[in-house]
Amino acid sequence: MQATVETPEPTPAQRFGALVHEAAGRAGYDLTPGAGGRLALARDTGMSASAVSRMLRGETLPRPAQFQRIAQAVRVELPDLLVRGGVISPDSANDLSQGVRSPITPEGALDSWGIRHPVIRKFLLAAIAQAIDLQQESERGTHTQR
Repeated sequence: MQATVETPEPTPAQRFGALVHEAAGRAGYDLTPGAGGRLALARDTGMSASAVSRMLRGETLPRPAQFQRIAQAVRVELPDLLVRGGVISPDSANDLSQGVRSPITPEGALDSWGIRHPVIRKFLLAAIAQAIDLQQESERGTHTQR
């Protein structure tokens, strides 16, 4: 009687890495060593080259905020990428697609709040733009205290 050796089920990171590797190749990224495809994928996804390499080797999953850019870069719909990659279940993908909305714009917020007066709109839009600039400066570490 021979003992059977069971192959362990791949981890979500391994499944995701294999899927992205395959899709990236189809999308035109040459992932062979030294070809530059990993660096191009890193650039196009906003990830570091080392993070892309770890992801493609199935060692780690990317941060949730990176999934959308990865999907765009490798030309796979986000829900399909997450389900086939083993990150979420098909039921979760259905919930996700029903609940996903485009990000609200400042103008959309003012519309939803019923603010129609042009002077008030102009004032609030300028304040929102300034707040966004300050936030971005803060995240870059370039804002100094006054």
